Amino acid sequence: MRTMLLAAAAALSISAPLAAQDNPMSDSAAASQVQQQGDLSFQRVFGSPSLSGSTPRATKLSPDGRWLTVLRPREDEKERYDLWGYDRENGTWSMLVDSKKLGTGRELSEAEKMQRERARIGSLKGIVSYQWTPDGTAILVPLEGDLYLAQPGGEVRRLTDSETGELNPAISPDGGYLSYVADRHLMVGPVGGAAQAVTPDEANKNVHWGEAEFVAQEELDRSTGYWWSPDDRRVAVERFDESRVGVVTRAAIGATGTKVFDQRYPAAGTPNAVVDLYVMKPDGSDKVKVDLGKNDDIYLARVNWAPDGKTLYVQRLDREQTKIDMLKVDPATGKSSVLFTEKAALPDYWVNLTSNYKWLKDGSLIWWSERSGYGQLYRLANGKWTQLTGKGRDADWVVTDLVGVDQDTGTLFFAGTKDDPLASQIYSVDYRKAGEPKRLTDPAFVNQASMDDKGRTLLITRSSDTQPPQTYLADQAGTELAWVEQNRLDADHPYAPYVASHELAKYGTLKTRDGATLHWKMITPEMKPGKRYPVFFSHYGGPHAQVVTKGWDGPLPQAIVDQGYIYFEIDNRGSANRGARFEQPIYRAMGGIEVSDQKQGAQFLKSLDYVDPDKIAIYGWSYGGYMTLKMLEADPGLYAAGIAGAPVTKWELYDTAYTERYMGTPQDDAASYAKADALADAGKIADPMLLIHGMADDNVVFENSTALIAALQQSQTQFDMMLYPGQTHGVGGPNISPQLWNTIFRFLKNNGVTPPE
Repeated sequence: MRTMLLAAAAALSISAPLAAQDNPMSDSAAASQVQQQGDLSFQRVFGSPSLSGSTPRATKLSPDGRWLTVLRPREDEKERYDLWGYDRENGTWSMLVDSKKLGTGRELSEAEKMQRERARIGSLKGIVSYQWTPDGTAILVPLEGDLYLAQPGGEVRRLTDSETGELNPAISPDGGYLSYVADRHLMVGPVGGAAQAVTPDEANKNVHWGEAEFVAQEELDRSTGYWWSPDDRRVAVERFDESRVGVVTRAAIGATGTKVFDQRYPAAGTPNAVVDLYVMKPDGSDKVKVDLGKNDDIYLARVNWAPDGKTLYVQRLDREQTKIDMLKVDPATGKSSVLFTEKAALPDYWVNLTSNYKWLKDGSLIWWSERSGYGQLYRLANGKWTQLTGKGRDADWVVTDLVGVDQDTGTLFFAGTKDDPLASQIYSVDYRKAGEPKRLTDPAFVNQASMDDKGRTLLITRSSDTQPPQTYLADQAGTELAWVEQNRLDADHPYAPYVASHELAKYGTLKTRDGATLHWKMITPEMKPGKRYPVFFSHYGGPHAQVVTKGWDGPLPQAIVDQGYIYFEIDNRGSANRGARFEQPIYRAMGGIEVSDQKQGAQFLKSLDYVDPDKIAIYGWSYGGYMTLKMLEADPGLYAAGIAGAPVTKWELYDTAYTERYMGTPQDDAASYAKADALADAGKIADPMLLIHGMADDNVVFENSTALIAALQQSQTQFDMMLYPGQTHGVGGPNISPQLWNTIFRFLKNNGVTPPE
C-alpha cells in the first residue's frame, strides 16, 4: 500500500516545487508581471473567483492509490463545489461530478440546513462531502439531499430520490453496507440497493435514532450518531429523546414571509436530551443497550471501535464538563467499565474535549491531555501512561492536532506550536521511544496536515501573510512529492492586481499589568509622515479560538487597510493554544478578563504616534459581538464606535454545553451570570454602536438582539441597526457580504471615524 501511495503522489507532480526561501510578494520577476495595482472593493473581496485562489476541500487518495480527488470551487461561483479527480495513469485532471449538471435544485431539508450551519458550511453549495468505497471502485456523493454513486471517469448513478433528505450517509468500513439517517431512523442497505429502517418506530416524535443531538453537533464537535465496527458485523447507534428539552419558538424571518419553528433548544441551566447508546447487527437484530451509568444527565462525547472490532470505547462527559470517563464496553452484552478518567487540569477549570486520540492495533491508545498544563500527547499501554511530547519544565507549547500514526514504524505525526505560538508546524516522533520531535515543515508558514489511514503520506496545507493556502503531498520526512494546489501569486492569480498594494503584517507582544503576554497583529496602510490614522480593531475574545496567527488572513483586512484604516487584532486570556492557565481566567467570569485585555490593546494603540487616539473602532461577531457590547459598557469614551454582529446578550439564552462549560449553571452561580450579562448595563453605551443580526439565526437566536434593542430603547440609548431577513448566524453571500461591509464603513464615516485627508 505504501508503494502505491508514493507512486501515486510522485505521478501527481504537475508544477515545479516552491523552494522554502521563495516569497511570492518579494519576487521581482513575478511582480513585474502583476497587473496595475488597485484598491480592493468589498464587492471584489466577496466576488468570484476567490482572491485567495483555488483552495481545495476534502482532498483524498483513493484506496488503490490511483486517484487523487478534491472538491474545487467554481470560478464563477466560489461557494459552489464540484468533485474533481487526478488520474495518475494518464496524468490528467477531470471533473468527476458536476454539481450543477447533476443537481436538481431541490431545497435542503431543515435538518440538513441546520447541520451545515453547525458545521459552519451553511454558505456552501454543490458537493460538500464524499466518500470512497473501501475497494476504490466508486465514490459516494451526497448532493442536494440525495445520494449518488460515481465511478471515477465513468457513469454517475442516483441512489435515492426523496423529499426528506439523507443525513450522515456512509459506506461501512468493509464495504458491505450503505447507511444514512432519514425521518428519525437509521437506514441500512447494500451499496447501490434499497435501504431499510433498522431502528424501531417510536410513537414519540421527540425520539431520534442515528443522529447527533443539537449540543453534540453545535458544541461537542460530533456530527454523527452511529458508528460501524471495522468488520461490518455491528453498528453502534445513538438514540436520543428530547422530550424534556425546552421549546424555543424560533421565527426565521425572511424577505417575503416568516417561518416559525418550535425548536428544542437546551438553554443554559435547563434539561438536555436523554441520550442512550445501542449496539446491533446491520439488520437491527440482537440489539443491546450500552451501560452509560445511572446518571442520564451526561454527554455522549465520543464513540470508537477497537481496531479488531471486539471492544467499543465510549467517552462519557459529565454535565459539569470537569471529567471524561473512558468506558470499555463489551459489544455483545453492553456491559461497561471505566478504563480511566481524564480530569480538568486546574481547579476552577473545565476539561477540554478533543478528537486528538487514536486506538492502535496493539491495544494501546494515543491520547491528548492538558494534565501538564499544556495540551500534549500521551500513550496508554499495559495500564501505564507515557508522555510523548512536550516533556520538561520549559515545554510551554501545545499540540494542536494529531495528524496520523504509522503503526508499522511506530511513528506519530502531529501539529504543534513548539517553534512559534503563531505558526503551527508538523512534527514526527517515535511513540515507542518518545524522543525529541522532528519538524517536517517550513517555519515560514503556518501548517496543517492530514494523512491516509496507514500514516504513510502527508497532505500538507500551508500559508503565510504573503501566500494564500498551498496544498502538497509529502513523504514521512516532510519532503514534497507533488503539488495538489501550488496557488502561486503569479500574473494569472486572481489576487495579482492587488499584490503590489498588499501591506505586510506586523506582529508583537505586550505585557498585561499582572504579567501575561498577549500577541497582537497589525496591518498599516501607506502612511504619510505626521498623519494619524483610524484603527479598525477586530476581536473575538472567546474560548477555543486563536485569531492572531502568521497565516493568510484573506483579502478582507487588506480591503479595510486600502480604505485608510489600521487593522489590529489581539488575543486575550481565555483564547486557545496557550495552555490551561491562559484559558482559565474566563471560568465563571465571561466578559471580564477579555474586556480588560482588549482594553490594554487599545491603550497600546493610543500610545503610537501614527494612531489617531480618538478614532479606534471595535468590531466583533458572535462572541466578538458580545465583546463589543461589554467593551463599550465598561469604558465609555475609550472607543470611537463599536460594531456588534450577532451578539450573545444574556447567557441564559445560549445553550447548555457551551455556556455551562465556562459558567456553570444559572442556578449554581447566578451572580456570575448577572455580571456577564450584556443587557443590564446597555444604558451605559455612550459611543456610536451598530447592531447587526441575521433574522433566522438558530445559533445565537435573534431574541438576544431583540432583548438588547428593548433595553437600549428603554434607556433612551441611541444606536444604529442592520437586520438581515432569511440570514442565519453567518450572514453573507456574494451580494449580502458587500452590502454588510459597506454598511459598516458608512456607519464609521458617518460617525467621524475617517482617515486623514
